Amino acid sequence: MSRIGKLPVELPAGVKCEITGSRVKVSGSKGSLESSFSPEINIALENNAVIVTRPSDKIEHRSLHGLTRALINNMVVGVSEGYRKTLLVEGTGYRASIQGKNLNLQVGYSHPVVIEPPAGIGFEVEGTQTIHVSGIDRQQVGQVAANIRKIRPVEPYKGKGIRYQGEYVLRKESKAGA
Repeated sequence: MSRIGKLPVELPAGVKCEITGSRVKVSGSKGSLESSFSPEINIALENNAVIVTRPSDKIEHRSLHGLTRALINNMVVGVSEGYRKTLLVEGTGYRASIQGKNLNLQVGYSHPVVIEPPAGIGFEVEGTQTIHVSGIDRQQVGQVAANIRKIRPVEPYKGKGIRYQGEYVLRKESKAGA
């Protein structure tokens, strides 16, 4: 039995879940998310908790079991609490700011890089060095944060660039005796 898949997904107060076949819709105080899953996996609502079961011990069913439960849990957490990724901008002259809803980055290029947030994503800037990406869809928040980081990844010699909060970057020594 899957250690993750056999755990029920408890629904906090204020979160509603509707299951129609293999389609699950979760709505809460922050919004609503809807997703469809494999029809081979059984999803049921019992005692204010979502229960995910599999029909057999085939490898495909075992892998879908834990995945389905984890995705439903991410939906429940997203609509009740939301997700947030923090990025740090490091480097001389590097800064971030908000213009309307757009994120404006000045990270060493001849022009500022302007990023429009997709639907359901919000940007916050603390000072000029910290960017917060927030939303209810965990996958979308992570993808937007990765796209921002990709604009100027951290280089290993001076550590300049955009990194996740808590990310360790291996620093290299510069060439000696030049």
